Amino acid sequence: MSQYVVGLTGGIGSGKSTVADLFVEQGAGLVDADAIARELTVADGVAMPMLTAEFGRKILAANGALDRVAMRQLAFTDPSIKNRLECILHPLIRRISTERCRAATEPYVILAVPLLVESGAYRDRCDRIVVVDCPENLQIERVMARNGLSAEEVKAIMAAQATRQQRLAIADDVVVNDADRVKIVEPVKTLHANYLALMAQKLKAGC
Repeated sequence: MSQYVVGLTGGIGSGKSTVADLFVEQGAGLVDADAIARELTVADGVAMPMLTAEFGRKILAANGALDRVAMRQLAFTDPSIKNRLECILHPLIRRISTERCRAATEPYVILAVPLLVESGAYRDRCDRIVVVDCPENLQIERVMARNGLSAEEVKAIMAAQATRQQRLAIADDVVVNDADRVKIVEPVKTLHANYLALMAQKLKAGC
């Protein structure tokens, strides 16, 4: 694995992708668990035969990829379905993300994991955890505007995730993203400099 890995997480609509992109602009590597999940669930994705065998063809979109809306609706109606889905996807995502962190050539890697708190397993893989935070009402507004969901649908998604307090409890660093992109540029630059320094310390210590 890369010499230094920073886990990045946050609730839906918090702006994780925006913050991750800013770290990349500073020179960090990026391994995105969500992007890996999408790779696994395209029409010819590695996970699709297992998912189809587990849940049937009702979860397939017309093009043979995973119908994410249909899958989400199933998971919300039956918690056991969510667990079965995660048992298939999470080991694959962990394996691929570990391989990509190990292969990274940048000074350090941002490992973006939306469900980092919920999985529990990622803390041991990260030297540092940064949480992207914003008020819950702003999360709801952003997701409604972005995805066209109702407030109730967004609240249901949020209820299935870790709470804001749970995320903040594991944070080594917090990026407050409650305004526009410009406001978070300098905080990210400060964290980037800190991570470079911490990485250098780790290398010097031979860890």
